[in-house]
Amino acid sequence: MLEAAILVVFPFCMVFAAVSDMVSMTIANRVSILLVLAFAVLAPLTGIPWSEIGMHFAAGAVVLAVTFAIFATGAMGGGDAKLMSASAVWFGFSLGLANYLLVVALLGGLLTIALLMFRNSGLALLVANNLLLRHFADEKAGIPYGVALGLGGLVTFGQTPLMQWAMARLATG
Repeated sequence: MLEAAILVVFPFCMVFAAVSDMVSMTIANRVSILLVLAFAVLAPLTGIPWSEIGMHFAAGAVVLAVTFAIFATGAMGGGDAKLMSASAVWFGFSLGLANYLLVVALLGGLLTIALLMFRNSGLALLVANNLLLRHFADEKAGIPYGVALGLGGLVTFGQTPLMQWAMARLATG
């Protein structure tokens, strides 16, 4: 049961955030709250020491401080900043967090370039009224960075301590 919760909560939140950002250009606070609360409940049950759990929350706080500064300049949305911070809690201070941030940056850059090209193409006119793609086509809309965060989270989820614990348990059980 614990393994199932680990295998479902993080991926669900990341996919939900990505789709939500595509559709509405917003990421609901409840997604970030669910990620943080789920980690707070699940981590002790997997045997992670309290001191290490504290370091996971410290990683989230550091990422929040950095992303808040970026948000204050207008270069990042508030929902994106909160989602990145909440997902950082799952990675803690680790190579996994560095990989997550790198993958997100690369995917975000590719998404930005692709959207700029797409918005200047004739295809944008064809999908302007499509529920999922209308913000991709809108030249006045920002970049739904939640898509990059969601995909980056899914790609690197296997590097989180909780996912590694769950996979080890499933492999032996």
